[in-house]
Amino acid sequence: MNHECNLKLKLATREKIRRFNSLRGAEVQPGVFWDVVVVTSVDGIQREAYELQISEKVDRKELPLGIHYKVFSDPPGSKIGNGGSTLYALQQLMDIYGKSLGRLRVILIHAGGSSQRLPSASALGKIFTTVPLGDPLFQMLELKLAMYVDFPAHMKPGVLVTCADDIELYSIAEDESVNFDKPGFTALAHPSSLSVGTTHGVFVLDSNEKSTHSQMENIPCLRFLHKPNIDKMRESGAVCQRRSGCFALSDTEFVYTDSTYYIDFKTAQSLLNLLKEVGPLECEIDAYGDFLQALGSQATIEYTRNTANVTKEESSLVEIRQKIFHLLRGTPLNVILLNNSKFYHIGTTSEYLFHLTEDAVLRSELGLLTSAFSVHSDENTEGCCVMCSILDPSCSVGAGSVVEYSRLGAGVSVGSGCIVSSCWVSPGLSVPDRVFMHSLCVNHQDRPRFVTAAFGINDDLKRSVGAPASMEALQLFGVSLAECVSHWGLGSEVSRFSGDVSSFNLWNARLFPVCSDPQNSFSMSLKMVQAVLSGSTFTLSNDTQLISMQESLQCKNLEEMLKLRKGLHDDITQRRRSN
Repeated sequence: MNHECNLKLKLATREKIRRFNSLRGAEVQPGVFWDVVVVTSVDGIQREAYELQISEKVDRKELPLGIHYKVFSDPPGSKIGNGGSTLYALQQLMDIYGKSLGRLRVILIHAGGSSQRLPSASALGKIFTTVPLGDPLFQMLELKLAMYVDFPAHMKPGVLVTCADDIELYSIAEDESVNFDKPGFTALAHPSSLSVGTTHGVFVLDSNEKSTHSQMENIPCLRFLHKPNIDKMRESGAVCQRRSGCFALSDTEFVYTDSTYYIDFKTAQSLLNLLKEVGPLECEIDAYGDFLQALGSQATIEYTRNTANVTKEESSLVEIRQKIFHLLRGTPLNVILLNNSKFYHIGTTSEYLFHLTEDAVLRSELGLLTSAFSVHSDENTEGCCVMCSILDPSCSVGAGSVVEYSRLGAGVSVGSGCIVSSCWVSPGLSVPDRVFMHSLCVNHQDRPRFVTAAFGINDDLKRSVGAPASMEALQLFGVSLAECVSHWGLGSEVSRFSGDVSSFNLWNARLFPVCSDPQNSFSMSLKMVQAVLSGSTFTLSNDTQLISMQESLQCKNLEEMLKLRKGLHDDITQRRRSN
């Protein structure tokens, strides 16, 4: 990517942030911003958590005012995927607004789920992941709204569908605008390498359309491929050749991949008819793979039987997909090629660490800070990211680490490549390299208590085995879970796991002590980590109660967690004033 394109992308991004900042805390006029901002949640507990946080943001004037902010939860029962969430959100919008929905511009942000790949976002939600930018600090919600700040003014009534854990940056010519004004679906497309295309959706474009080589092009799409292999991309004609002009990619061959899409109001009504026809959903529907593959003049029904990318295959999935295909067949799929654009995903611990500490390009494009709304000495915190935290001047934080919403006492050291989130760390403690530590407040036996979850940065929390006897196959801090348990003097019985007794993984393993205060909670979990990494023993007392990450979320004390954050915020504000 040449210097000129880089500069255009950076300037365009900074301008969007400037425009959004000018709207924060201000009453916005109709047509300037979204009429409705919808965030989805996986259940009622998560919905309440999201509503509370959005309400606090509005009260603190961190968001544009005069907007309808809504949180919709999935219905209880089967997992329905982001496609199912889209359908139910449309239904709830229709229930609230009726016919007037046909005059509104809506952004729908999918944020449901337990965030097992970035557990520091599990309790409060990935849409509330903090970003080292802005004053007051941005979270992903503000960043999403900032990156799309130009869209509502150039959009006919309808719904823009996006996800909570990705960032799209783009630049276009000064006299151009991204217009969502065509019937059917209109998707944003980004030039990507063929290897990236294997994990995303890929657009097959009409090769008869003449390219203008500009930063933005509008083109009809013949077909959409969902996570295709490279041979499939070539066979389908999805592979494009390197072109001139301002272009984000240097690869000779590339494909256009998906991110966000718009549905006009009439098509949204068609999707609502589908929900009425199929009744309560009992399977996961993908808002990208299952909707977009039905579109375009060359779409075929074959994909409905391909369940290779499905996490859990339900008997009704193929039938539902076929109904979606027949309902949407013939609906136009328009694509806006954003040639000078980039797509960033921050949904995992490693992605989060890389983009916030090491990725010089993204840091430059967004203007990310090393220290954001924090009190600490710069001397021992180089190459890391500290957000909304108070660190004693004698603390040290290793390169590539993130410390957020935490208090670190005198002499505390954090190794390299760590995440320390919402923790209160007593003086003199030392966190080893590549360790994730996150404290939560829980309601335990009718009292507020504290739990600090600890994992290795690259541990796979989703990997499951069929029985506790197979614990050897689960790796925690690079050691088998069975070996970890022996370092702590625990047995390997079934009671060591919570929830579904047919599935055993790090997510539902009862590993974390319940303590009366956050400092003890952190210290106890840290001693367990150090015992495993040093090969020593740390025997837990018989009356120690252990719970899993899964249980911590089920009994989280949200009000107390937000109160602790507010106390930290007020303390930092006071210290900054006195300095």
